[in-house]
Amino acid sequence: MASGAMQEEQVKLLGIWVSPFVRRVEWALKFKGIEYEYVEEDLTNKSSLLLTSNPVHQKVPVLLHNGNPIVESLVIIEYIDENWKQNPILPQDPHERAKARFWANFIEQKITEATRTALLTEGEQQEKVVKELKEAMEVLEGEAAAKLNDKTLFFGGKNGLGYVDIVLGWICNWVEVIEEVGGFKVLDPQKQPHIHKWMANFVEVPLIKPTLLPKEKMVVYFQMVRQAYLGLAAKK
Repeated sequence: MASGAMQEEQVKLLGIWVSPFVRRVEWALKFKGIEYEYVEEDLTNKSSLLLTSNPVHQKVPVLLHNGNPIVESLVIIEYIDENWKQNPILPQDPHERAKARFWANFIEQKITEATRTALLTEGEQQEKVVKELKEAMEVLEGEAAAKLNDKTLFFGGKNGLGYVDIVLGWICNWVEVIEEVGGFKVLDPQKQPHIHKWMANFVEVPLIKPTLLPKEKMVVYFQMVRQAYLGLAAKK
């Protein structure tokens, strides 16, 4: 690990290559400078380690710290920030920390979940959720306009990347792919100029850039996922 006592700690991350939730955790670990072992899972044949580490949801990501499992990406990121004090992810000021958590939850509930639903639906149901997603992006654009400028490139403020950046970062690599596969459009540089400028800055961060996934491979994966879900829905 980075230094001293950290060298005795064992950090393992269970994930799958295409999961934005796993990637968030990786970004947090890299931001902190924490060495870890990554274990690729097969969700069609889940390992006993995954099943025993996350028996409730049986999903990734799972962080194992000295054998102790922590699940759910936002929970894991906060755990990482609390356990390793270097390079704080969440703001130190309680009010700013509360605001960061609010926006992280907003992103999760209004953007991440809605994007997933838009991918896995069609027709009127998809139209409804895409409309809601566009409205959520307008709200987020308002926060970006208020928070970001030429001197403050990230939601983390003067310290650079922060909690909201790590939680939101998946849109830079995943949304364009999901838009193409799902046949809808949400991201619009004319309507969300501040978010698009933030995205352009985010993908150039040295710890982020090497972790971005190839679009072609992601398109194939999400096409399979969409077809499978729509096929199941048609049988009901």
